[in-house]
Amino acid sequence: MILNIRIDHKTADIRKIEESTHKLDEIFAKIQEDHSVQEYILLKTCNRAELYLILNECSLDYHWGGLVVEKNEKALEHVLKLSCGLESMIIGEDQILGQLKEAHKTSIKENHCGPVLGTIFTKAVHVGQAVRKKTRINQGSVSIGSAAVNLAESVLGDLKCKKVLIIGAGKMGTLVAKALVEKHLKAIVVANRTYNRAVCLAKELEGSAIHFDRLAEAMYDADVIICATGAPHPILTREKVEASVPAENLEKMVMVDIANPRDIEEDVAQLGVRLYNIDDLRDIADKNRKMREREACEAEKIIAEELQLLETSLRHLEVKPIIGDIRSQAEVIRQRETKKALRMLGDMNGKEKVVDDLTKVVVDRVFYDIIHNLREAAENGDKDVLEAAQTIFKK
Repeated sequence: MILNIRIDHKTADIRKIEESTHKLDEIFAKIQEDHSVQEYILLKTCNRAELYLILNECSLDYHWGGLVVEKNEKALEHVLKLSCGLESMIIGEDQILGQLKEAHKTSIKENHCGPVLGTIFTKAVHVGQAVRKKTRINQGSVSIGSAAVNLAESVLGDLKCKKVLIIGAGKMGTLVAKALVEKHLKAIVVANRTYNRAVCLAKELEGSAIHFDRLAEAMYDADVIICATGAPHPILTREKVEASVPAENLEKMVMVDIANPRDIEEDVAQLGVRLYNIDDLRDIADKNRKMREREACEAEKIIAEELQLLETSLRHLEVKPIIGDIRSQAEVIRQRETKKALRMLGDMNGKEKVVDDLTKVVVDRVFYDIIHNLREAAENGDKDVLEAAQTIFKK
C-alpha cells in the first residue's frame, strides 16, 4: 500500500500547519509501532508537511486530526500534481521540484527509500520537468520568496530607495535574495545567527551582513523586514520591535514573515507595523492561479497519461523478483549446457562466441512470451497467474 499523509495550505492556515506537523510526527511513530513500514519519505516545506509510506495493506484506524490521508492511486496522483506545482500556493512554482529531489535524496541516504518510492519520486521529478517544458505553467512564476518581495512592493511601491533587512540566510532567505537581486536594490542588510552565511548571502546581493546581536540597530531605520529563519520560536517579539524602532518609523515599516514556525509575534502588528505572513501571500497565489488555469489544464492531461505509465511501472515492480529468478535460473542452465556443448565440439577456431550468442538468443526467445505475459498479468492485477508463476519458477 502506498500511503500519503499530509497537511498543507489548501486545508489549513499557517498556525494549523505548525500544530499538525507535530501530529504527523506522532502518527508516524504510532504507525511504525503497529506496522512494518518498508519505505518512507518525509517532505517538509514552509507551507506543507507530507509523509509517503510503503507498507502492507492494513486498516489504519487512527485519529488523523485534520490531516489528509490518501492511498495508492490518489497518493500517486497527488505527488505528480505536487511536482508540477499544481498543489503549490503559487501554481507552477519551481521550488517544489528541488524540495522533492532533496527529500528523495535524504531518504536514500538514510536507507528509508526502496524501489517503490524510488520509482515514484523519480517519475514525479520527470513529470514536473516535462510539464514545465511542454506548458507555460511556470512562466513568470513567483516563489514564496519573490511573493514576499512583491507583497512589500505592492504596499510601499518601488523598493529601489528602501532599506530591506533580511533575517535568515537559509533556504528561504536565499529565495528572498534571488527575488531582490532582480529588483536591483542598493540598501540590503542580511542578519543571520551564523555570520559567515550572512556574509555569503550579502555578497550575492551586493549588500552588507551584520551579526545577530546588531539586529536592533539594523531594524531602526529599515523599510522592509523579511523574516525567514528556521528558529523554533519567534525571534521578533513586540517588546524587541518596540525597543528597537522609533514609533514614527513603525507606521512606515512592512514586515513579511515567511518562516514556519513564525518568526514574528502577531502582537507586533499592534504597534502600527504592516505585518504579513504566509497566509497573506494567498492573494498573490490567487492572481497567478487565474492567470495559469489554462496551462494547469494542459498539465492535468500530461499527469493523467504519466499516472497510467507510473502505475504500470509499479505493477512491473511486483513481478521483477519472479522475472529475475527466471532469468538467473535460465542463465545458470544456459552457461552450463553451453560449456558442455563447447567441450563436445572441440576446437572451434575462435567461433565459441557464435555458440554463446546462439544460446542467449534461444533462452531469450523461449522466455520472451512468458515474461511478457507475467508483466501483462501484473498490469491487469491477475494475482492467480502471479502466484502460479512464483510456484512454478521457485528455486
